[in-house]
Amino acid sequence: MTASLASPLKTKHRRSTTRRQTLLGWLFVGPFGIIFLALLVLPIGFALYLSMFQKSLIGGTRFVLFGNYIKAFSDPSFLDGVWFVIRFSLVLIPLQMAVSLAIALMLDILITRFARFSRLMIFMPYAIPTVIGALMWGFLYSDNFGPLAEIFGSFGAEAPDFLSSGLIFYGLLNIVTWQWAGYYMIILYAALQGIDPTLYEAARIDGASQWQIVLRIKIPLLAPALLLILVFALIGTLQFFNEPQILQQLAAGAIPNDFTPNMYAYQQAFSLANYNYGSAISFALGAVVFICVYIFLFATRKRGSFFS
Repeated sequence: MTASLASPLKTKHRRSTTRRQTLLGWLFVGPFGIIFLALLVLPIGFALYLSMFQKSLIGGTRFVLFGNYIKAFSDPSFLDGVWFVIRFSLVLIPLQMAVSLAIALMLDILITRFARFSRLMIFMPYAIPTVIGALMWGFLYSDNFGPLAEIFGSFGAEAPDFLSSGLIFYGLLNIVTWQWAGYYMIILYAALQGIDPTLYEAARIDGASQWQIVLRIKIPLLAPALLLILVFALIGTLQFFNEPQILQQLAAGAIPNDFTPNMYAYQQAFSLANYNYGSAISFALGAVVFICVYIFLFATRKRGSFFS
């Protein structure tokens, strides 16, 4: 009789404990959930809603479903911007990966206080806000009062104008590499620290040189980290906006309003008040980013890997 009464009491107590734990969990997650919904989900949902309408002075606002998307993928300004960021990615991403990998490998060999200081200094550009970094490089590139012009002028030569139409591609390439190489270096350096050092000792016993250890042990084991930063870089570059938008006033016509898809969407939404088409361009760019990342992951998948 006592055992039969104790069993329902234990079950009731267990359910009460579970409810309390669930409520406590929701109390911790709740603030983030509210902010996530209010600042991300709802704005994205509203932008998607706007992208399905078209506003005109004569006909007013009318529902066009995918009309804005069809217009976007036939808009030369949008397509030219997409082609630019793809070309920019094909040059920028290998350069960033090569620079960050080389630095991470060098710092992994050095075990001194200087190496710690070097890691901090190389990572520092990532900690500088993009706006400040772009303005700083705009000053350095300036042919009127920048130090680059003064250095070349002291030798009687003319400094290259990285804010001109012909060199703006390379000027932006340098800025973005400077901004992000340190961040990717930290990811690769952390992955290097996770490699079992006995692998290096065994390789040295077998007569492997430092260069052979790098090529045959370190770089192959860094493949997951390299893939991670490559995906990060691909997504970020296809959404290129901050640096060209900030340098636009300094570049004297070299950076038009449709230079990148994000700049074109910004112009449509906030300069021309065409929020519907601007929203459609943003989602169209999101589709391009998704397709590019999916194609890359599909092309680089391995049997038995996470991406297979």
